[in-house]
Formats: sequence, C-alpha cells, structure tokens
Amino acid sequence: MTDAGLRHGRASLGLSFGVQGVAFALLVTRIPAIQDQYGISDGLLPVFLAAVPILAGAGSVATEKVVARVRPSVVLRWAQPLVLLALLGVGAGRELWHAAVALGVFGLAVGALDASMNMLGVSLQRAYGRSIMTGFHAAFSLGGIAGASLAWAGARWELSLLASYLPVVAVLLPAALVGSRWYTEGKLPDGTEAGAGAGSGRAGGAVSFKLLLPLCLIMTFAYIGDSTVSNWSAKYLQDVLGSSEQLATVPYNVYMVTTLLGRAVGDLGVRRFGAVAVVRGGSLLAAGGFAVVAVAPGAWVGMLGFTMLGFGLCVIVPQTFAAAGRMFPGDSDAAVARLNIFNYVGFLVGSPLVGALGDAWSYRGAMLVPMVLVLATLVYARAFGPEPARYGGGHERPRTADVG
Repeated sequence: MTDAGLRHGRASLGLSFGVQGVAFALLVTRIPAIQDQYGISDGLLPVFLAAVPILAGAGSVATEKVVARVRPSVVLRWAQPLVLLALLGVGAGRELWHAAVALGVFGLAVGALDASMNMLGVSLQRAYGRSIMTGFHAAFSLGGIAGASLAWAGARWELSLLASYLPVVAVLLPAALVGSRWYTEGKLPDGTEAGAGAGSGRAGGAVSFKLLLPLCLIMTFAYIGDSTVSNWSAKYLQDVLGSSEQLATVPYNVYMVTTLLGRAVGDLGVRRFGAVAVVRGGSLLAAGGFAVVAVAPGAWVGMLGFTMLGFGLCVIVPQTFAAAGRMFPGDSDAAVARLNIFNYVGFLVGSPLVGALGDAWSYRGAMLVPMVLVLATLVYARAFGPEPARYGGGHERPRTADVG
C-alpha cells in the first residue's frame, strides 16, 4: 500500500467520522421537535429513544457476520448514506409509524456504521505504525459541534425538521459517497488485511470474550460517563446548582469543545507517553471532574467539573478500540464489532441510572457513581499495553515508517 493511498484512506475515513458526528447531533439535539412533530407522548418517548441504541447494537452484531464475507469498507460505503437518508426520513414523516420506521433504520445503520468505521480506523492505525485513532474521533466531535450548531440555528429560526435536515443531507450525502472511493484497510506482512480472521475468512472465531471483557467494561463505563453529561448536565446545573436556564445549556457545549481539543492532541500524547499512561491520566481527570461536579457550590465550579470531564473522557473510547485491535490483531474486525456493542450498553444504562439515583437519593450523590466506574478503568489499564510481538497468524510485526 502506497503512502498516498494511506493518506487518502485516512482523510476519507476522517470525513466519515465527521459526517456521522453531524448526523447524530442533528438527531439527538432535535428530540423535542421530533416529539412535537409526531405527537409522541412523554410516556412513549423513552421507548423510541431506547430503541435506537438497542437496534444499533443489533446492527453492530450483524456487521461482525457481514464482514466475514465483505470488507468493512463496503459496509461503511452503504451504511453511511442509509444513516443520512434515515435522518431525512425522520424529518419528512408525519405519522407515528413513519417515525418508528425511520428511527429503526437509523439505529440499525448507525450500528453498522460505527462498527465499520472503527474497524477501518484500527486497521489504518496498524498500517501507519503509530497512534492515529483518537484523531478520527476528534473528527466525530467536530462534526457533533457542527451538527449541534445547525440544530440550534434550525430551532432559532423555527425551521421544520425537513427544512433543517434536507440541506445538510444534500451536501453530506454526495460528499460521503465521493469520499468512500478512497476507503482502505491496513495490510499485514503477507498482504492480508489487518482485520481479517487468521483462519477461515474475516471475523473468525479467535476472539476470546474473556480477554475482551476488560475493554468491554471500560467502554461501558466511558459511555455511562458520557451519557451522564449529555443527558443531565443542563438539569444538574439549573436544578442543583441554581444556574439560569440559559447558562444551563453551556456545560454540554463546553464538554463537546473540550472533547474535541483533547482528541486533537490525544494521539500525540499516546505516541509520547503510551496508551496506558494516557488512559490512566484521562480516567483520573474524568473522575476528578465528577467529584468537582458533585461538591460544586455553584454553577461556575460545576462548569469547571464538566470541562475536566471532556478532557478526561475523550481519550478513553478511541484508545479502547485501538487496544482491541492490538489484542486481536488477526481478528480485529470481530473484536471491534463486539466491543462496539458496549458503546450502546453504556448509553442505555447511564441516563436511567443517574436519574433513578437522583430521584431516590440525590443528584450530587448520583454523580459519584460514574466517578467510581471511571476510576475502575485504572484496574484494567494494562489492557491498553503495547502490541503483542506477533500477529495472530504468526507473522512478525512489521516496521512501518510514519506516514504524514
């Protein structure tokens, strides 16, 4: 594989992460408008919201099976347009069943998209021979900020969902299709793709769930922390810390910006200090952020805590995917697909857990639970260690020069 091919593959995959960030933010930040458009009751809304990550988990499971026959780049090439069209379907529908179908397609496609994007990211990092995975997730964060800003503009100008979504999809869909021409997978020394199963085809049976379990737990804990911020930061600042309604909208934006900044430099930290040190540092910083939020006497101290959370949590997820690739270098596609399921587990568990604890105990006390879970990452930090000396098929690790 040429250096130019790797650079093009990296740029096109970064574009896919960014497009996905825009699409996801446009959906989740306009949930009140979706509820109003379809007349979804408060009692039924949680069912719709839970169905998306559940179906995304199913999509990730299916992707593991599909990549046994086709390359992850093929899955990604089809899944990303499907996500964008499903988003447009959410904006265009009028009946409740329209919303159910569109959100169902969105969930399944997102699961396939997330899994295949991270499969390609892991294999490209292997081909580069250095950490680049966090940069892809930085592109997702940048897309999320852009999507949230577009959603704010749509709400500010009182645009319909279709009017908000159609121009974005009209721009991003052809861009994603053109960019997909340069998707590429990293290669092992014998010319096989890095994610391919060592035995009979891709996603073979060599992935041990027992070995993968620590990374699955870390992924779950990270997304419990992330969903706590996204779902409860505004309510916490306003109801517990006494901020204004306007100020209560700021913590999530600050969190997104600090997540972007942390991921922008995260790969440099991994190259300089190693993944274990970076993940340990991020876990300690995130736990400190939850502690500050829990004891904050006022809104501005609470904002400091959410800022710390952004810088701390941002490195954990991309490095967890990268660690799965190192742990199962001959079957990284299967490892990533299985690990990706716990992204949605954490998302599903986090918000209800904090809400239940807040109602039964206190919201300050509820913030200590994700703090403890994030600290538990330290117990499993060794799972982020260096690559094994040999690949799954007995190949010596290649010495690949850095590619710009």
